Amino acid sequence: MAAGYGTRLEPLTLAVPKPMVPIVNLPTMQHNIELLKRHGFREITANIHYHPEQIENYFGDGHWLGVNLSYSYEKELLGTAGGVRRMAVDIADIKETFLVMSSDALTDINLKRLVDFHRKKKALLTISLARMDDVTQFGVVITDQANRVTGFQEKPSQEEAKSDLVNAGVYVIEPEVLKMMPKGFYDFGKELFPRLVAEKAALFGYPMVEYWSDVGCLDKYIASCYDAMKGALQIRVPGRRVSRSTWIGAREKIDRSARFEGSVVIGDRCKIGKDVYIRDAVIGDKCTISDNAIITGSVIWSDSIIGKAVQVERSVIGNWCHLEEGARIAEGSILSNRCIVRKGANLPQHSRLQPNSII
Repeated sequence: MAAGYGTRLEPLTLAVPKPMVPIVNLPTMQHNIELLKRHGFREITANIHYHPEQIENYFGDGHWLGVNLSYSYEKELLGTAGGVRRMAVDIADIKETFLVMSSDALTDINLKRLVDFHRKKKALLTISLARMDDVTQFGVVITDQANRVTGFQEKPSQEEAKSDLVNAGVYVIEPEVLKMMPKGFYDFGKELFPRLVAEKAALFGYPMVEYWSDVGCLDKYIASCYDAMKGALQIRVPGRRVSRSTWIGAREKIDRSARFEGSVVIGDRCKIGKDVYIRDAVIGDKCTISDNAIITGSVIWSDSIIGKAVQVERSVIGNWCHLEEGARIAEGSILSNRCIVRKGANLPQHSRLQPNSII
């Protein structure tokens, strides 16, 4: 499922669809395709709507990733279940058990175990469930002792929540379910799942023990990058691993005086100048980090230029940005693609710059 807007990550997602938001320099959707391939899923269909050309241009037919990828373009959004129905019926002609997953969440779930659970339970549909300390921003799923789903709560208060298990957006579905989905707009959480519960259908919840994040806000986005670098999330980090949590890309130019601490990823063809200090950060491909720059707790997307003595603290800098000499980006800021911050400018905490902004 790759058709949504990703509004909670704005202004980053004003310029790119959320599936293309990079985690350790690879799009979130690519990590999920690689997960599918590792578990034997090679016939994949993606629904697309928002900035569809970015997804198609990057992934193509999926051959370079070892999968066969096709697309279902939705001129008007069809909802979660409506989009899946169109992919399964009109595009892929599904006749057997199939798997659905969000392209913009991040997980290393064992898909083989999930499918085995589904078959053992003789389920019609199985929902993957992640355990969360704070469930107030999620769809809560209530199950009995046999893991059968008995009810749902949509974003309950912590006091009202009847479970700490939330819908992680990975489903195993039998083809009979497709006949229950009407053509057009239709939603899993608000329509199909409640119907299956009401009809006492074989709807089960699979409690995950693996990593899952919806990457729904700036803090979660940065935390997911750290989790990947520190090994809490089992995904591929590109580049040559030079220490426990440092990866360096190909054809880079790094001055000997540059210092890296904590978890650091440097992309391909980067240029790192004299006396640069980088701690707990991801630097995208083809970035220039000029002399005396300080970058801490941040993610910088590809093709950006960080000028001399620039300071970036716990922020995200989009593609093709230019931070001129002496600029300071305070904690919690987001700069979308193609932003310019002029020489010596100071951005206050939690700044939000839309694409093409000049400050």
